Amino acid sequence: MAANPPGQAFSNKTRVAILAELEKERRRLMQNQSMNTPGASISLSRPSLKEFRDNIEQQHIAAQQKAALQHAHAHSSGFFITQDSSFGNLILPVLPRLEPES
Repeated sequence: MAANPPGQAFSNKTRVAILAELEKERRRLMQNQSMNTPGASISLSRPSLKEFRDNIEQQHIAAQQKAALQHAHAHSSGFFITQDSSFGNLILPVLPRLEPES
């Protein structure tokens, strides 16, 4: 085995030290991340799980809309429709168009 020149040996030692420091920093960051977000390292390999959650969420929203609509009709003389809004409202009031009197 050939001996490394002095300049190359220094750069190899420096490289090893830098890599060791980077590995230590990576481990520290991974540990902090796993402490801050438990379960973040768990990968969800089944795409059907996301579809299942979306379906459950849609059913929950539909049930909330139905309950809100029933409550509004029971306690108000206005008209309401179920529709998603930009502001998170489940039901929206509907103002009827009145024909102008001639």
